Amino acid sequence: MTSVVPPPRTATPVLTVRRLTRTEDGERLHTLLWPAGPGWRMISSAVLGGGVGERSWVLNAQVPHGYRRTDPDTHLTELAREAGVRGAGVGLMTAADVAGYAHAHDGGAEALATAGIGVRGWAAVPGEGSDRPPAPGTVNIVAALPVALTDAALVNAVTTATEAKVQALLDAGYDCSGTPTDAVCVAARVPRAGEEVHAFAGPRSLWGARLARAVHRAVHRAAARCADRCEAAQSTGQVCTGALRCM
Repeated sequence: MTSVVPPPRTATPVLTVRRLTRTEDGERLHTLLWPAGPGWRMISSAVLGGGVGERSWVLNAQVPHGYRRTDPDTHLTELAREAGVRGAGVGLMTAADVAGYAHAHDGGAEALATAGIGVRGWAAVPGEGSDRPPAPGTVNIVAALPVALTDAALVNAVTTATEAKVQALLDAGYDCSGTPTDAVCVAARVPRAGEEVHAFAGPRSLWGARLARAVHRAVHRAAARCADRCEAAQSTGQVCTGALRCM
């Protein structure tokens, strides 16, 4: 007997972002806002709205290179309020220009990535870590699945997205596992009565495989755009630094 996979709730893309512009300390900066609305459970490593819970929006804010504020959660809350969103949400930061984001989808799974690869390396290196607040993240991933996941599957989805990110960076020619401050957010639907709640999101599961392919494509495209910006800068005699938003 052939098994039938039920269709997702909607075939219409849901990870649609608004690009906002603001001026901060005399600098023109961009912000991406996904006004997801109700009905989403998210898991995130973000400084604002991190952990697991129901969230209704995601903000990915570009901040100046050399960002020095020690209250990024408060700063993101202010930016969210200015963007017109209320309630619980997720706030991410990056020194890269988020206007260069990449979006990809696969079978109902969607992913959006912003990437600056100026400060990169391998996760496991000698030396002590720090308990100080990190600088703004430089590879930020936001992904959405149109199905419900258990808590364990949400954790599994973060692992899958991270593995796909590393694969994408290697495929793009970067000898690294990421940057020291990458962040991720995965959104899944709030379970409804009588609806299946998926228990797995590893790379060989139905939705994990789709998630992995979407994240891989988004990160690969975003990293390629970062490389193009650096190449264009170098062709004019400039040095690709944070000022060029590839950090």
